[in-house]
Amino acid sequence: NDVTVAVRSILLRGFDRECSEKIGEYMKDHGVKFKTEVTPSKMEKVDGDKIKVTFSDGSSDTYDTVLGAIGRYADTEKLGLDSVNIKTNPKNKKIPTKFEQTVTPNIYAIGDVMEGCPELTPVAIQAGIILARRLFGGTKEAMDYVNICTTVFTPIEYACVGLSEDDAKEKFGADGIEVYHREFLPLEWSLSQNRHESNAFTKVVVDKTKEENVLGIHYVGPNAGEVMQGYGVSMRQGLKFKDLTDTVGIHPTSSEEIVTLSITKSSGEDAAAGGC
Repeated sequence: NDVTVAVRSILLRGFDRECSEKIGEYMKDHGVKFKTEVTPSKMEKVDGDKIKVTFSDGSSDTYDTVLGAIGRYADTEKLGLDSVNIKTNPKNKKIPTKFEQTVTPNIYAIGDVMEGCPELTPVAIQAGIILARRLFGGTKEAMDYVNICTTVFTPIEYACVGLSEDDAKEKFGADGIEVYHREFLPLEWSLSQNRHESNAFTKVVVDKTKEENVLGIHYVGPNAGEVMQGYGVSMRQGLKFKDLTDTVGIHPTSSEEIVTLSITKSSGEDAAAGGC
């Protein structure tokens, strides 16, 4: 198959840059072409059902199928928010809140319509449950919008929970964090001619305190969503790096690479590992 991906700015904005770049490299190695820093400026039917796409840099090409990932805006314009003094973000029409509460105390927002909320259905469901408990059940529990497991189902899957390395640096400073990382060959890929030269990757971001609190876990490889879900439970309980390394891994799995990490980025040692 001949596939071209047009990227307006950077691949997978909002996700860990190192992991996003590894996804891009993997896709390129498997024949996917990328056009960067362009947007489609014109599309027209040619030669029957073919589609000619002209890009913002003046280049053009013809394709059988065009899929557009155009993002979304919150559909809030017709809600009459101005009449209750609620202002939305002019860029995406989302509603700013604090603990889901708007500036008008008796009006709340949850899910994709809320500024700063991950656009994921399970997040909206959980936020609604927790808000209902606070309003009607007498609890004080707040929704955790940081330690949410997320998976990107790209040709090489990527899953994460917690902060990206970039966000951790911004919050704690470059000297305030450490990164444990490793590249490895998943056993199931070692049997495939198409994948045995590709590596999976994982890293754990921690703070530089004595406890080494885990700030984020990232994994690029097969079955990423299945690998990451359980770590989300631990992250909500205040996971420390020693908790990971004290855990016995299941051999031979990709997930065990997360609990056997030992090489730090600051050490400068080679993070590449062999197969099983």
